[in-house]
Amino acid sequence: MGHDKLRKFAENETFSCLLQPSAQELLADGYFHLRDHAVKGHWNDFFTSLQLGSSPLKTSGCAGPLPSDDGPLPLTMPRVARFSGGTAEAAAREIVLELGCGKGEYTVALAERDPERNYIGVDIKGARLWKGAKYATEHALPNVAFLRTRVEFITAFFAPGEVSEIWLTFSDPQYRSENSRLSSPLFLERYRSFMKPGGIVHLKTDSRFLHEYTRAVCEANGLRILACTTDLYGTADNEPDGSSPRKTSGCAGPLPSGDGPLPLTMPRVARFSGGTAAPASTLSAIQPVVREVKTFYEQLFLEQGYPITYLSFVIDHEGPYVSPRDPEQFDSKAWRAAEGPRLLFGHDSAETRRQKLHAAEEA
Repeated sequence: MGHDKLRKFAENETFSCLLQPSAQELLADGYFHLRDHAVKGHWNDFFTSLQLGSSPLKTSGCAGPLPSDDGPLPLTMPRVARFSGGTAEAAAREIVLELGCGKGEYTVALAERDPERNYIGVDIKGARLWKGAKYATEHALPNVAFLRTRVEFITAFFAPGEVSEIWLTFSDPQYRSENSRLSSPLFLERYRSFMKPGGIVHLKTDSRFLHEYTRAVCEANGLRILACTTDLYGTADNEPDGSSPRKTSGCAGPLPSGDGPLPLTMPRVARFSGGTAAPASTLSAIQPVVREVKTFYEQLFLEQGYPITYLSFVIDHEGPYVSPRDPEQFDSKAWRAAEGPRLLFGHDSAETRRQKLHAAEEA
């Protein structure tokens, strides 16, 4: 482990806005029976303590600061809600999550533009979270917090109705594992357990695969799409509703590729009924911040010429969520093949290497 990472991990321990709970304690009863964390249901009280300038779990009535992965979390400790001096206004603020927040730049940017709501960035990488937590600490941002944990454990930290919105910014498309995609039915079930009625999920990604998959999930479950575009910044020739002038009737648009659009006679990937496909007028629902703020990876992919897609939808749904049928509603093989090559830090991404190897084998 590099010396700089060790320095960041040590400094992370000093940030009161960063929680680093023990995975061992959460999993004490098994993966399918996660123990609730002490902060569950009490996040706005946590933020109140930040506004008071105190360490959230060092105030009266609490057992002490949250430990990192180096020590267990006493889950029987008094609840975080026991704070004094908080205002009713602070306690009533909406909470917005960014899952897989990386360095936290999007979480911070959203919080700075919207001081009336509380924002929490979630990621497992402590060295990445360090940057956002350090910025929030140095700038005394009272409505920013970070949580270091696996997204799979998210239900252990948030109570029913505690979260209003979720942002998924440049999540891993997880080509091989549907259940690992952060917009899959499995994850939507988790989100629904702690989101308010009418809760909104935002997906911003360079991956047309993930965009079309998520759109197909919305269609399969009758979820209300608020806004949808496959070219957020107008870098390609797509129509405002996310379709393309070269499409065939009833299709979402041609599959992109590095060498141009694929033949229109190929099996189409996304056929949507009129119930949830977003008309051009829904683009007015896109918040200005969606275009104003760019993550590190977003800028990286824009520089490589990839359009950025955006989709927002309401999570409300009766009964279990279902997966779109493959290939009738979402052709995973075709959309995966259509993903163009990506460079990360001057090297091919893992998916690009896989595609090149596959092409060589075919040749």
